[in-house]
Amino acid sequence: MVESIARVRHIRVTPQKARRVVALIKGKQAEEALAILKFAPQGASEPIYKLVASAMANAQVKADAANEYLDESTLFVKNAFVDEGTTLKRFQPRAQGRAFQIKKRTSHITVVLSTPEVAEASASQTKKASK
Repeated sequence: MVESIARVRHIRVTPQKARRVVALIKGKQAEEALAILKFAPQGASEPIYKLVASAMANAQVKADAANEYLDESTLFVKNAFVDEGTTLKRFQPRAQGRAFQIKKRTSHITVVLSTPEVAEASASQTKKASK
């Protein structure tokens, strides 16, 4: 029925560290994902928590616009991925006039929430297309 997307760009978390957190929530119910992220010790869990909450709010707005009922407990994380953003390059002075480069990496994180009906419909369409 409803599929919502939320994105955050240029977040100051390295993609490698963010992917570890995103792997924890893939395929989980949205409310369960929020509970996992709330107590995850990684630093990337806070912005991803906010992103999942934003995707849930987007789903509610989308359902209201389509005049449909949405039970938030049926939402699940259909897809979540992390892309590499721009890298901020800084220099740190070192001995004998040298400079040491510091790369401050950023991430683009995307979360897609869906209800089970949408997931089943899209799976059946891909099966028809492959035949």
